[in-house]
Amino acid sequence: MFSIKNSFAVLVLLFSFSLANAQLKIGDQLPDLQLQNDKNSTVKLNSFTGKVVLVDFWASWCGPCRLANKNLVKIYDNYKSEKFEIVGISIDTDQAKWLKAIEKDKLKNTQLIDNNGFDSKSAVLFGVDALPAAYLFDASGTLIALNPTEVEIIAQIKKNN
Repeated sequence: MFSIKNSFAVLVLLFSFSLANAQLKIGDQLPDLQLQNDKNSTVKLNSFTGKVVLVDFWASWCGPCRLANKNLVKIYDNYKSEKFEIVGISIDTDQAKWLKAIEKDKLKNTQLIDNNGFDSKSAVLFGVDALPAAYLFDASGTLIALNPTEVEIIAQIKKNN
């Protein structure tokens, strides 16, 4: 006979398994995910296949994210013409604060929002549990690095050109 204790254990196990499967792993493909950008248009994440793509999760309220944005602006400015794209995905719940942060940080790269915080579909899919969080995809759309260094990003861009 199945006890309540055993039923609970099975549910916890199933929940843990589903969360583990929700996280992208090295070798996974750029997801088929659609989000709104800062110009109120829908953007498909996997439409960037053919370029080296850095997916950067951030939020306007995240101090380390805002510091990282300064460096990302420099990398983007230097390599945007070399089949490279940075796709920022904000998990802000306040769209106005997100838009202000984009302007203040002078972000010119693709900016998307999934405004349910850490519970947003994209954050769960990628396995984001802290910010900033970055995912580097090669030109074929394959995940090759989690939280890559600037050196790793530039090496992949050069490898693709």
